[in-house]
Amino acid sequence: MIGSIAATELLGLGPEIFGLFVAFGFMVGVFFGFFGMGGSFLVTPALLILGYPAPVAIGSSMAFVFGTAAIATMKHHDAGQVDYKLGALMFVGISVGIELGSRLVFGLEVLGIANVVVGVAYVLLLAAIGVLFTRSALDTDDDDGDDSEGDADEVPAIARKIQSYEIPPMTTLADGSRASLWTISGVGGGVGLVSGFLGVGGGFVRMPAIYYVIGTSLAAAVGTSLFGGLMSGAVGAFTYGRAGVIDLGIVTALLVGSALGARIGSSATAYVDEDDVTIYFGLMLLVASAAVGIGELSSWLSMPVLDRLSFVLLIGSALLVCAMILYHGALAVRRTRGVPGSPRRGE
Repeated sequence: MIGSIAATELLGLGPEIFGLFVAFGFMVGVFFGFFGMGGSFLVTPALLILGYPAPVAIGSSMAFVFGTAAIATMKHHDAGQVDYKLGALMFVGISVGIELGSRLVFGLEVLGIANVVVGVAYVLLLAAIGVLFTRSALDTDDDDGDDSEGDADEVPAIARKIQSYEIPPMTTLADGSRASLWTISGVGGGVGLVSGFLGVGGGFVRMPAIYYVIGTSLAAAVGTSLFGGLMSGAVGAFTYGRAGVIDLGIVTALLVGSALGARIGSSATAYVDEDDVTIYFGLMLLVASAAVGIGELSSWLSMPVLDRLSFVLLIGSALLVCAMILYHGALAVRRTRGVPGSPRRGE
């Protein structure tokens, strides 16, 4: 016991905060494995709320993204849901975008406004993505009675429209569809810029972009998004690691929890219909946006109580969505085991 406490202290974290980050990492891992996104975007705001400087929060988050994405990608690889060709084609744009984003962060840090700018950017981005997911979930509920499209129409209409404009050079993806290298590079560069600036894997931007813009199946978009997170996390961790701003204690604690969470989240995709939990995920993003905004107000108004409220909202909303995924997963497993020969989701 003494040795373990000493180890956490050597990593710069006390036992309580180490345990908190382990639990937080578990929740983030579940999101990352299940949605292929939506995990790392919680880490940077949480670290900012706890008072860590923006470069430390972003660099540590990027290192964590790399480890979590590696774990979840292996699970989706086993299911054949990763388009490695598409991920590799996005790599150049991701690398350039991350470098530009990180330079912007360090420039703002010199001016003393990095925390404020990054915080405000998070408020706006989380709110926008939250509204998108919530509306999408509600639209799905409204359309439940019309199944005429079926699974054959899995690629969204907007993606098919974009694919219809064949701008050379074109490439054929793993699922047989064709996409312009300009579209792929644009998606990669945009996601990389978001990753480098906000310290996220970019999955909550990258997965919708792969699905709605490039036009792969949803399963391939999730798996390829995780592979992209692995690459962006590696580049981001290297970029911020050169500046010596990565807190290895935080990264280690988060990875300990996410190692289990990512495997559980990835396994849950075989049993749980995303429609059952997507609306909770969208609402969580909206609550997270409010939490980051309250954290910023705390700094401006010098009211520590707002910091505590912000952190509780952020952790509480994540805990709720994690619980819903596990709950629906447990129900699905019980139903599957109760009916001989019942297929899992997607079979």
